[in-house]
Amino acid sequence: MSLIPDGGMLAGHSDGKPVLLAREGNDMFAVGGQCTHYGAPLALGLVVGGAVRCPWHHASFDLRTGEAIRAPALNPLARWTVEQRNGMVFVTGQLATPARSGAARDAAADRVVPSSIIIVGAGAAGDSAADTLRREGYPGPITLIGADPSAPYDRPNLSKDYLAGTAPEEWIPLRAPEFHEEHGIRLLLGREVTAIDAAGKRIVLDDGTSHRFGALLLATGSSPVQLPVSLAGARRVHYLRTLADSRAIIAAATAADSAVVLGASFIGLEVAASLRTRGLAVHVVAPEANPLERIMGRALSDLVRALHEAHGVAFHLGRTASRIDAGTVTLDNGEHIPADIVVAGIGVRPNDALATYAGLAVERGILVDQYLETSEPGIFAAGDVARYPDARTGDRIRVEHWVVAQRMGQTAARNMMGRREPFDAVPFFWSRHYDMSIRYVGHAERWDEIQIVGNPRNRDCAVTFRDHGKTLAVATVGRDHASMEAEVALELDDAEAFAPQMASGGNA
Repeated sequence: MSLIPDGGMLAGHSDGKPVLLAREGNDMFAVGGQCTHYGAPLALGLVVGGAVRCPWHHASFDLRTGEAIRAPALNPLARWTVEQRNGMVFVTGQLATPARSGAARDAAADRVVPSSIIIVGAGAAGDSAADTLRREGYPGPITLIGADPSAPYDRPNLSKDYLAGTAPEEWIPLRAPEFHEEHGIRLLLGREVTAIDAAGKRIVLDDGTSHRFGALLLATGSSPVQLPVSLAGARRVHYLRTLADSRAIIAAATAADSAVVLGASFIGLEVAASLRTRGLAVHVVAPEANPLERIMGRALSDLVRALHEAHGVAFHLGRTASRIDAGTVTLDNGEHIPADIVVAGIGVRPNDALATYAGLAVERGILVDQYLETSEPGIFAAGDVARYPDARTGDRIRVEHWVVAQRMGQTAARNMMGRREPFDAVPFFWSRHYDMSIRYVGHAERWDEIQIVGNPRNRDCAVTFRDHGKTLAVATVGRDHASMEAEVALELDDAEAFAPQMASGGNA
C-alpha cells in the first residue's frame, strides 16, 4: 500500500479484465480500468474528491460505487473487493453492479416534486435529464419528446469517426433499445411541440393533442445557419446536425471525388478531416484569415491549419462563395473549385422560437437563472438553447458543447425535483482532427493575454487564456493531465495558481 501515494493509482488486471486500484487516504478502491465512454485508460486520469476523472473527456466516476457521476460517461464502472493484509493489498472477487441508488436518496428528501415531467428535445441535455431523474429517484411520469426520428445518439461522433468511416453504426446510439421502456421513460420521436401554455402547464404537439406537465424542460438545442437560397439555387448543400445529415454526407461521399466545406468552424474542419480520411479532395472556404483564431488564438490556429494542409486540405481563407452550381463552387474572387459535395458549417442558432411564443424571456437563447429555471416558474431550459449566468465572469453565456449540455441536463433534472443546485460546471469540449485532439476547459469569449507552455508545432502544449489577469480557459494538445488539472483549478477558482506541467497523454 505504501507504494501507492494518497490520490495515486495503479493499473492491473483481474481475470483478464482491466482494473484500476486507487487510493484516497487510508482507503483503497478497485474499479474498472477503462472509462465507459470511449475506453480511456483511467490510470492516466485524476483522483478528485472520492472520484476518478477520465483523461480524455473528463467524465467522473465515484470510486466507492463505480457510478458515473459526470458526463459524458453514462454507464458505471465494475467494482472489486479490496482487502488489506499486513501492508499488502489484494484485489479479490468482482462485486455485483449496485442498483440505482437514487430512490433511497430521494425517499429521505423532504421536498415537493412535480407530478409529471415533460422534456422537449431528446439530444444531449434532454437525454441526460431523463436519465438523471430516474437515477435520483423521481417516481412520476417522464415524457421525452424529440423532433429527430432517431433515438438519442452520440452527436459528436457524427463529424468525427462515424463520418470518417472508422466508427461502426452500433457506436452511435447512446442507449440500448430497451433502455427507455425499462426505466419508465415515454419516448416520442419524430414529433414537434407546437405550443406551450405556461399558465395552464400544458404543451401542444403537431397532431393537435395536448399534454399536461408538472415541470417542463426545454432542451431544443440549435440548428445550422442556412445559406441564402440565391447562393445555392437548386443545388443541394449539406448541413451536419443530425444522424440523418451525417448519413446523407456519407452516402454522397461514396460517389464523390471532391468536396468543398464552407466555414472553418470546428464542425467544418472535422468534416474536412473526415472526408479527407475517405479519400476526397477537400477545399475549405472561409472569410476569416486564420481558422479558429477567434476561439483558440493564433498558435493553435496555425497548428490546426498546418495539420490539415499536411493531410492535403486546400484552404481558401479571406474568401466566400458567390455561386454554387452542379459540380462547382465559385468564389468571390472568381475562382472555380470542383465540388461533388458541398457542406456548410457556418454556425448555428438557438431553437428558442417555442419559448418566445410562450412568453418566456429570450435574448439570443432562453434566459435562465443559476438553477436553469426560465422566467416562468416550473419551466427550465438546458443545452445549446439556454443562456445562463457564468459564475466566473459574471456574464450570461450560451455554450454549444455536448458535455456542457449533458451536465446542464443533470443539474436541471435535480432542480426540477427541488434541489436548488446552481449550475457551475466548468465548460469542456474536445475537437479531433485526424490523430490529434484538442481539449478545452473554461470559456473565453475575449482575452488580453495568452500564455503558451510547450511547443504547439510538436503537438505538445498548454495554452492559457486570460483577461485582466484572470484565467478564463486552458486549451491543451498532448497534455491530458494538464487539462484535468486546469479544470480542477477553475472549479476551485484557483486558476491563477495553475501552471501547466509537462504531462502528456493519449489522444482520442
